[in-house]
Amino acid sequence: MLIAVFSANDPYSDALLRLKSEIIDDFNSLDDWLVPPGGNPSGKVSACSWSGVKCNENSTIVIGLNLSMKNLAGNLPGKHFRVFTELVDLNISLNSFSGEFPGEIFNLSNLISLDISRNNFSGDFPGGISGLQNLVVLDAFSNSFSGSLPVELSELKFLKILNLAGSYFNGPIPSAYGSFKSLEFLHLAGNFLSGKIPPELGNLKTVKHMEIGYNSYEGIIPWELGNMSELQYLDIAGANLSGSIPRHLSNLTKLESLFLFRNNLNGLIPWEFSRIVPLTNLDLSDNLISGPIPESFAELKNLRLLSLMYNEMNGTVPEVIAELPLLDTLFIWNNFFTGSLPRNLGRNSKLRWLDVSTNSFIGSIPPDICAGGELFKLIMFSNKFTGNLSSLSNCSSLVRLRVEDNSFSGEIPLKFSHLPDITYIDLSRNRFTGGIPSDISQASNLQYFNVSNNPELGGMIPAQIWSLPLLQNFSASFCSISGNIPPFKLCKSVLVVELQMNNMSGAVPQSISNCQELEMINLGSNKLIGHIPKELASLPAIGVVDLSCNNFSGTIPAEFGKSSSLSLLNVSFNDISGAIPSEKLLQSMGRSSYVGNPKLCGAPLKSCSNSMAILGRKGNGKLKLVLLLCAAVVIFIAASVFWLIYLRKGSKGQWKMESFIGLPQFTANDVLRSFSSTDSMEEVPPLSAAVCKAVLPTGITVLVKKIEWEPKRMKVASEFITQIGSARHKNLIRLLGFCYNKHLAYLLYDYLPNGNLAEKVRMRRDWETKYRIIIGIAKGLCFLHHDCNPAISHGDLKSSNVVFDDNLEPLLADFGFKYLMQLIKGTVPATTSRTETGQVSDAIKEELHMDIYNFGEIIMEILTNGKLTNAGASIQNKPRDVLLREICNENEANQEEVKPVFDVALLCTRSRPSDRPSMEDALKLLSGWKPHGKE
Repeated sequence: MLIAVFSANDPYSDALLRLKSEIIDDFNSLDDWLVPPGGNPSGKVSACSWSGVKCNENSTIVIGLNLSMKNLAGNLPGKHFRVFTELVDLNISLNSFSGEFPGEIFNLSNLISLDISRNNFSGDFPGGISGLQNLVVLDAFSNSFSGSLPVELSELKFLKILNLAGSYFNGPIPSAYGSFKSLEFLHLAGNFLSGKIPPELGNLKTVKHMEIGYNSYEGIIPWELGNMSELQYLDIAGANLSGSIPRHLSNLTKLESLFLFRNNLNGLIPWEFSRIVPLTNLDLSDNLISGPIPESFAELKNLRLLSLMYNEMNGTVPEVIAELPLLDTLFIWNNFFTGSLPRNLGRNSKLRWLDVSTNSFIGSIPPDICAGGELFKLIMFSNKFTGNLSSLSNCSSLVRLRVEDNSFSGEIPLKFSHLPDITYIDLSRNRFTGGIPSDISQASNLQYFNVSNNPELGGMIPAQIWSLPLLQNFSASFCSISGNIPPFKLCKSVLVVELQMNNMSGAVPQSISNCQELEMINLGSNKLIGHIPKELASLPAIGVVDLSCNNFSGTIPAEFGKSSSLSLLNVSFNDISGAIPSEKLLQSMGRSSYVGNPKLCGAPLKSCSNSMAILGRKGNGKLKLVLLLCAAVVIFIAASVFWLIYLRKGSKGQWKMESFIGLPQFTANDVLRSFSSTDSMEEVPPLSAAVCKAVLPTGITVLVKKIEWEPKRMKVASEFITQIGSARHKNLIRLLGFCYNKHLAYLLYDYLPNGNLAEKVRMRRDWETKYRIIIGIAKGLCFLHHDCNPAISHGDLKSSNVVFDDNLEPLLADFGFKYLMQLIKGTVPATTSRTETGQVSDAIKEELHMDIYNFGEIIMEILTNGKLTNAGASIQNKPRDVLLREICNENEANQEEVKPVFDVALLCTRSRPSDRPSMEDALKLLSGWKPHGKE
């Protein structure tokens, strides 16, 4: 009876208490929702004093309900909202509500603002919203709605803000969306929308902000969008659009930001864009745009961001670009630009970020490039620049400097004591001289330093280099550096040391034991002496050790055999003696890791008993030695001749050559001749699918995979190899061709010496770089799954099969190789019929699902800097909020940036394959979040 009386006197509080009882409030956010003892005799609503509840002045009617960020979850029951007939503001955003959204809420006809964003509502968007005729704001961003966009929204004549982004809506944008009368903000990005963009959107004369990208439309940008006279912000990025950019967009004379990147747009940039005087941000990157930068851009005095990277543009950069007074970010990398950069670049504006890499620029760095005092990223690699770096001598704001692969010369003029924030420097593949500046140890934030392949650099390694507190990578190979390796005093964060091909002498300091994070050290081709320090062998993370071509003596430390992380040890061509430790790890390295040490024995070299016998007979005189050497030479020549004949003619049949795009039309003899040359080819292990590199007749270096097959498997295997070779994408390593006969085949791939993700995953990178790597992997995998017909499964997706090109763009290696080996071994049916039917077999579907699972694991590996590997099952069982918080802390990024990527990893590693998204869907989900900056 008391409850009935209370309900009658205070239906609002009663409804809210019933609502509280049916939802999940694990954090007790609604603890203050309590009715005082004896009820509320004043006749006022008790709930007016509760958190999140807003009432009228008399506290008799609830007019607002704000449950945002209360950590609430579960299904939202709509029946309890019936009494809130005067409600004007309902906000339940940033919670974890799920299930279908209750349509009963659409009966609250006085609602002005409805915010349900950042929840997990699913299913079709319910009908009936046209009943909210007073609605001004509808924000449903970041949910899981599916089905078509609700057409009846167009009947809401007062609606100003419409946000349906970040769900799974599909189908076309309704043409009725062009009939809104008051709309100012339209956001439909990051869904699965398709079809053509309706030209009726051009009728939206009140819209100021429109984002409809990150979908998969068809066709072109409607020229009618140029009629949206109030538009200030337009984003149709990542939308699969083609055709040219309509010049009618120049009629948008109030436009401040235009984002059309990551489409298939072609043709020229309309010169008429100079009419858009307020334009501040222009991003047309990652398209197929050609031609020069329009000279008319001189009129864009408000331009701050100009991004034209990843296109096919050419010509020179107009001098007028340097006159733009507010320009702070210029991205034009990966085009075909030529000539010199504008001489006044940096003089008239506070330039902050300049990336002109991977073009054909010549000349020197503009003298006033740092004049604004704010340049923090200067990226100029892979051009033809000359001159010195004197214009950077006082560039104290620099954080990242990349000028590798040019022809810069002279001394390195950087004053590291004036570079307090520098973290990344790459000066490799130039012509610098004068050594590494001795004050480099004052760059306290330096993490990456690479000066390799400057053959005349000279000098010595600065004495305090290992004391840099954040240094992770130090590369100075092929630089004519002399002297000793400095003591490793602190070395607390160093991961990679590359000093090969220099003139360094002395011993490896025992203080290398301080380098507890060290993963790779290459000291090959120097003049180092002494014993191999056991401290090096005992490092807990060491993976690659190359000490080849030095004068090391003594034995191989047994500690190497006990290492759980070691993957490569190379001590070839030294004066190492004794027996190779018997551990399987060391014996599996192969002969090439140990050859050139006459006193070394044991597997995989000659047995130690035979070696001792030979040494025991050494006193019999020089004659026997000469005879033995002569016999060895004769045998070697005979073997070489036999091998050459075997390769060219082949006891196993006639050799054939198939070349794909990117490889000149060599004959089989041309390729096999390269294999038989000791100058051009490293040792080929006699194993199936062995890997080596070779230099072809034109000087192209290729990676070679050797496989064996039976004659009856040759046809089906070669057909599948041709399918792999036809797969061309910027995130796939290229199969250039293959040379084969009835029993053997050599697959020729692009040779990329820049390492793989497994080697680099523990290197700390900024969030934008990690995101770019994840997106690159996703794009390559999506191409294999959805753009190849029939689909190709990678089959062995893991971090060691993600390699990097010169621009640190990720490429997938070994894709399809697992299936190829199954075809050769006959362990799967040769489903060539799938090409005819267009259907993918169940076995292939299973492999595609496994690729997606492995992709999720790679995401987690990248997000955790290598701490979580093969962690698909474990992350599903760990509290998500705890794991997300740990990852955000690890990446020094906010949750808004990390969560969308983290969520994709969770989706991809679901236990049931049918619950995982396709790679196409995963890529769309990833692309729905755009990083604040792109490099």
